Amino acid sequence: MYKNCIDCKGKGYQIKDYIECESCKGTGLEEPLEIKDHFKGISNQARQKFDLDEDQDVPCEKCKGKGEIEMTEPCPICEGKGEINVCTACGKLIQGRADYCEQCQRKELVYVLHPACEMSDLEVGSIYKGRVSRVENYGIFVSLNNQVWGLMRTGKPKHKVGDDILVKVSELKPQKGEVDLGPANIKGDYELVKLKKELPRTKIDEIDQESIGQNVRIVGEVIQIQQTSGPTIFTISDETNTTWVAAFDEPGVRVYPHINMEDIVEVMGEVNLHSGKIQIESESIDLLEGEAANESRKLIDDAIDKRAEPEDVDFLIKSDILNKLKPKMREASKAIRRAVFDGRSILVRHHADADGICAGVAMEKAVIPLLKEINPHSDAEWHYFKRAPSKAPFYELEDVVKDLSFALEDRERHGQKLPLIVLLDNGSTEEDILALIKAKIYDIEIVVIDHHYPGEVKEGKVVVDEYVDSHVNPYLVGGDSQITAGALSVELACMINPDMQDNLKHLPAIAAVGDHAQAAEVDQYLKLAQDNGYDLEKLDRIASCIDFEAYFLRFMNGRGIIDTLLALDNQDKHKALVEALYQEYQRRVKNQLKAALPNLKSKELPNGVLFNVLDVEKYSHRFTFPAPGKTCGFVHDHMVQENQNGKAIITLAYGPDFGVIRATDEVNYIYSFNLNEIISKLADEIPEAGIDGGGHECAGSLKFLEGLSSQVLSAFAQEIAGLKSEN
Repeated sequence: MYKNCIDCKGKGYQIKDYIECESCKGTGLEEPLEIKDHFKGISNQARQKFDLDEDQDVPCEKCKGKGEIEMTEPCPICEGKGEINVCTACGKLIQGRADYCEQCQRKELVYVLHPACEMSDLEVGSIYKGRVSRVENYGIFVSLNNQVWGLMRTGKPKHKVGDDILVKVSELKPQKGEVDLGPANIKGDYELVKLKKELPRTKIDEIDQESIGQNVRIVGEVIQIQQTSGPTIFTISDETNTTWVAAFDEPGVRVYPHINMEDIVEVMGEVNLHSGKIQIESESIDLLEGEAANESRKLIDDAIDKRAEPEDVDFLIKSDILNKLKPKMREASKAIRRAVFDGRSILVRHHADADGICAGVAMEKAVIPLLKEINPHSDAEWHYFKRAPSKAPFYELEDVVKDLSFALEDRERHGQKLPLIVLLDNGSTEEDILALIKAKIYDIEIVVIDHHYPGEVKEGKVVVDEYVDSHVNPYLVGGDSQITAGALSVELACMINPDMQDNLKHLPAIAAVGDHAQAAEVDQYLKLAQDNGYDLEKLDRIASCIDFEAYFLRFMNGRGIIDTLLALDNQDKHKALVEALYQEYQRRVKNQLKAALPNLKSKELPNGVLFNVLDVEKYSHRFTFPAPGKTCGFVHDHMVQENQNGKAIITLAYGPDFGVIRATDEVNYIYSFNLNEIISKLADEIPEAGIDGGGHECAGSLKFLEGLSSQVLSAFAQEIAGLKSEN
């Protein structure tokens, strides 16, 4: 059996050494001065020949500009032939053109048929190993594999069903489909030789309705293994597509237990239909190793990498910050697209407010059509995509514990790969780090799309970049929080799936209104939404209803309800639902303000800041909408409306062990107010209080130990009083 020489890879020679090129004397140039002058005189011909610019030197033709050439010698293994002869039975290197080495020639050869072999693969006179499948008075029927069997006539059979037996083919009758067998009569040792069916490889995307009933051979990566009550289902992906392979044995028993996810396998079997989907009923699944597996894996990886490359689409608006972020956004969108084509599930975590939900829904609408397109599983969108809200504006331990538990369980129960985690409207701050570390322990890839303050930026990097694979945040390129996560995610979704662009154009405006963002980019998004039938009042109503509904959804994603609220499905239901929820939303907000405002303490500090303080634990309705964070926002908005003169206003709503802070943009402009910096300073000054928290520069939360609440709140008030105008 001839194959490429392992030593020289079929070239027939080996590189002995490198020596200086005699033509160019090691310079790598073709007589640079004279030829270059001549080159300028015949520039069109020279450019075509050398593919050079006018200011480039002409490379030496002999060494191709390297300055040295290879010295070779014939390969000693194959003697320059480029191929070697190995024993068909044992694989040992042999000289000459014999099929078997001397040791195997002295043994009888017994062939074991590959499951895909047919009658045409048999040879008269050859010996095969089979199994007794039926016993009659006139002889025994022997199965050589699931497709080939024959009759060995013998008087008074001494064998029983299930016995292994060696038989010789005495006659083939193709027209009748019969094989006559005789006893093997082997004396001494024999060598088992696996006889493999030679089928050309079929790419998965070539398998269609016309392939039904045909035997095919595919090579690909195992991306899922699922044990059903019947067969074991292997999901196989090659460089073109994905398909199912059903392997049968005893019902409910795992077949091919040595094959695991991410293995490269060769499958032979018959193409069939199951529940309207094409699948392959396997005759054999063989694990590929070594060079064959490496070549297939590289082929698949290169193809997936090419397919995952996002399209170069224009942003919905004009923005220097988005242009600077584009490389990072392309990197993130490629990671998400690659997870889809690579057979990994995608877990989206987003903040449970209007901005975060818009971000999560945009990602959902972009990814799910791709999943349906490439995955044969009818429930692919449920198995391979999950969207879950987070109450906190960061990736907290409670969330990562759930995510890891479900991911590891899905791997054990359903044979799925570990997911790609996509964090939206959270993931950028130091509060996220512990959860990120925990996910990274399991080698889970993480993509972050956020607009919260990530801390000090050094050379385009922040602290969390050490724990995430792709990070998109306006702060990384000199921006701020006014371009919301919802806007970033919509732009990213358009890169992932440009077909969704028209459906998502109004979502950035809803996210911006919900997050009270103000910037030139926001104005453009509002104009884009208005052009699509969404004025500012309508956007505010939708954002308010999403916040209201998110409170009651808690940890559910509410896919159908949220789609209706965002006008992504039935428009009549959208109008009715928004009207019903908005009325209740207004009623509850008014009730909360009636309780809170009379107990609000306001004081204009000597530095000009209007400081408002409210004990939300005592003077607000608890365990209902709006929650303390929203209550602080509504109280703050009320005070801003009462002082519409560009005044610097800060509102603190506190409880036994927490505080919620809102500030007007004027506080940031005039006093360079940054809530995250104040919280870090307090944590250093009062370490025993266990201070934590953060958010945007002018909106966030503060956590501390209840026993030191007075000291922490007093220190925070002193920081506000100590703010000095920077103008």
